[in-house]
This record gives sequence, C-alpha cells and structure tokens, in this order.
Amino acid sequence: MIGIDIGGANLKVVDDTGVHIHYCPLWQGAPLADLLKPYAGKPAAVVMSGELADCFASKMDGIRWIVGAVQEVIPGAVFYGTDAAFHTRPVPALAAANWLASADYLRENYADAVLLDVGSTTADVIPLNRFEELKGLTDTRRLQERYLVYTGMLRTNVATLVSSVTLDGTATPVSTEYFAASADAHLALGHIAPEDYTSPAPDDGEKTPDAALRRLARVVCADLDEIGRDGALAVARQFWDTQRTLIARAVEHAVSRSGAGRVITAGIGANLFARELGGVTLEEEIGEVSDALPAYSVREVALRRAGGT
Repeated sequence: MIGIDIGGANLKVVDDTGVHIHYCPLWQGAPLADLLKPYAGKPAAVVMSGELADCFASKMDGIRWIVGAVQEVIPGAVFYGTDAAFHTRPVPALAAANWLASADYLRENYADAVLLDVGSTTADVIPLNRFEELKGLTDTRRLQERYLVYTGMLRTNVATLVSSVTLDGTATPVSTEYFAASADAHLALGHIAPEDYTSPAPDDGEKTPDAALRRLARVVCADLDEIGRDGALAVARQFWDTQRTLIARAVEHAVSRSGAGRVITAGIGANLFARELGGVTLEEEIGEVSDALPAYSVREVALRRAGGT
C-alpha cells in the first residue's frame, strides 16, 4: 500500500522505502499521471487539495480530473474524503481532505494535542480531540474557524502578510509585486537550507542566501546597494514576526477551544514552530514521514481499516 497526497504544487508519495516529493504545479499542466507511473501496480490510498488549482473551473472539475489521472495509472486507488470515508469515484467530499486524514490517523494516540502541520503553502491547525466536529469542514469553513492559515514556509508572497516594514526607523510601504516569497525570508534567516527551497524562486533565480536577500530588497523597491544586507534582513524578520504571530494565534485559539494539553508539529516548518511554540515534532515519533503527513496518514488509515493487510 502506498499513500498519495496531491496538492496544487506538490505530489507526495509514501511507500515502504520512505517519502518521495515531486514538484507538480497543476495550474501549469503538470503531468500528474506520468509522475505516478513509477508507483503503478501497488494499491494506493489518496488524498487531495489540488482541486482548487485555478486551471479548474470548479472544485468538482478538479476532483474529476485528479481522480481520472490517478485511476489511469492505479485503477484500484481509493480516495479519502472529508466524511472520513474512502471512495472510488469523484465526489464533492474529496475536496481538501488531506488534513482530516492526518487527524484520523493521529487522533487516538494524540487526543490531548493540537496538530500544527506547516507546509510549503499553508498551515493546518487541527484539534485532534474534536474529530467528529471536524468531519465535513470545507477549507472555507476551516478558514473561518482558524483551522486553516493560508501561509507557509515556501510559497507565500511576502507582500500578502506585511503591508509596511520599518527601515532605519522609517515606516516603508511594500510593493505588492511577487518579488519575494516566504522561502526567501526563511532562507535568509537560516530557518531552512537551500536544498529545502523546493519551489521556484519568484524571479526563477538562484536559491542562495544572497539571492534571497536581493529578492527581499525588491519588496521595498530597492536593491542591496541601497538598503544593504541589514535592510533586506529587516524585511525578512518583520515578515517572519507577522507570520509567526498569525500562526501562533491560531494555535492558541485551537488549544483554548479544545482544552488540548500540548502542541505537536509536522511538515517542513515542524522544527521551527516546535521551538517557537514549545511543542514537539512528530518526526521524533514517526520519523521522516512526518514531512508528508497526509500521504503517510491516509496510507495508515487505509491499512487500519483493511485490518493491517
């Protein structure tokens, strides 16, 4: 059995050999079926969130396309939905059910915890002791409940979180162009390594700390000759302060509502946010598969329901 998580930007597969992450931008016509061919011949459990990609006219169009692409390669694949059931046909419940698969897998052993899964694009905030209440939630409802925070470690436009930064004591409005991404801020601040910068850079340029600083300088319509490294780092720090506060408040809200006693973290931001929030990482518990938690979880849920076969 393999677990597959199909997002708008990344395809994540978990099998007996470990985690396999493929950049798969659906809005650019990524060849999903071709990327899945190495996994053909194995039973598969699938979750998705890529149905929201803007290449699809509606979520159902996206669901039908994704189910069709998977079944072209793996005809017997089953798909986990927000009703916590597995399906073999495209149905509305398949939309953005990846987070619920994680909750389904973890809820028994971590019922006293809020799960924070910080990926490249979003942060999922999941009170694991409220599983029945979570079933059926759409992403719109999760945004309203603050269980979904639409910012991540790599792909967030810096200008979507900060409208102004302070440079040398002067409030400085930012450009709303896509000059720098969250990956640039985290790389410049040492939160991620260059090899973790797996999404394309905004300028399709290098993924080095110096290149990240150049992109960050452009956020205030400058370059490094004008504001220096310190100025670019100031942009990165103020973005990070805003992002950290946004996510931390959502976690605090979930902890307060659920009465959870601890926070566990997963995803590319797991170590960073475990330090910031006083939590523990799932990697300590289940290893590297925590970086692809929904893919691992849907696999484990499917195996559990099949009696471990």
